[in-house]
Amino acid sequence: MLSQLVYVSNRKANCTAAEIDKILESCKKNNPPLDITGVLLYSDTKFIQLVEGEAKVITNLYDKIKTDDRHSNAMMISYSPIKEKSFPSWHMGSKKLAGNEVDFNTAISTEDRVIFEDLLNGKEESGQKVLNLLKKFF
Repeated sequence: MLSQLVYVSNRKANCTAAEIDKILESCKKNNPPLDITGVLLYSDTKFIQLVEGEAKVITNLYDKIKTDDRHSNAMMISYSPIKEKSFPSWHMGSKKLAGNEVDFNTAISTEDRVIFEDLLNGKEESGQKVLNLLKKFF
């Protein structure tokens, strides 16, 4: 069953820019054969990642991600079946955020701002709201 998983975690100090490059290079190598796609938002202190693919494949991936020592406190925000992928050609799109405070440079609704702050704090649980917000970054 095609599914989507979103998690948030705390980036550790040992996770340098070179380590981010290693993560993305690993995604480029490992995700195509597994038909995994998604996006990674990261700042100096946080990760927000959305992965999509077959349910068993992405849950196994998440189990592996949780043990990665470049971050801590991985918290699943949403997990649900999907009809189609939101990022079908991105084996892992990425975007660095300048900090935990995001300057959206646009008129953003109060609701979206609250969703983003909740997401950073591991509080948002509505997969569709999270997906809609992440799409705005890409």
